[in-house]
Amino acid sequence: MNVAISSRTPQQALAALLDRYAPARLLLIGASEFPALSAFKEAHPDTVVAHAAPGALPADLAAQRFDLALVVDCLEHLPKRDGLNLLGGIRNLNASRIAALADLSASGWQETDFYSLALQASERFQRDDQVLTLFTYDLLDYKQVPDWLNSRFWANPENFGKYWW
Repeated sequence: MNVAISSRTPQQALAALLDRYAPARLLLIGASEFPALSAFKEAHPDTVVAHAAPGALPADLAAQRFDLALVVDCLEHLPKRDGLNLLGGIRNLNASRIAALADLSASGWQETDFYSLALQASERFQRDDQVLTLFTYDLLDYKQVPDWLNSRFWANPENFGKYWW
């Protein structure tokens, strides 16, 4: 799936994500602070921001749950296998929403690597020869409830919700 180059900057896209979700607990992996996060923290002083360096999460952070995880300037500094383990672990255990900003050519990743973790390419940004891609995951938007999953398609719809086998 090709995503067109966005007219926004990566900072504007991250600021929009932060404003949209307004997380009370935020996990930042990789880059120290960036302008969009600083502005968000000023506007939301009650937000708890935990920061981790690229690599496996420290034990104290790995045992916590966050509203949003941001992975910025991280995957380019990790072996691919470690990055896959990091993103998969965060998705499964630490956060229902993930946003990862990555330079695919610098990191050696393919878009399909992110797709395999259920992340979607949301936006692409280009400056000179560098192209950054923002991948996002939201558990609530991951899969739509299929139409057939209701009592109308049961063999005995009058028994829907009455018996537990």
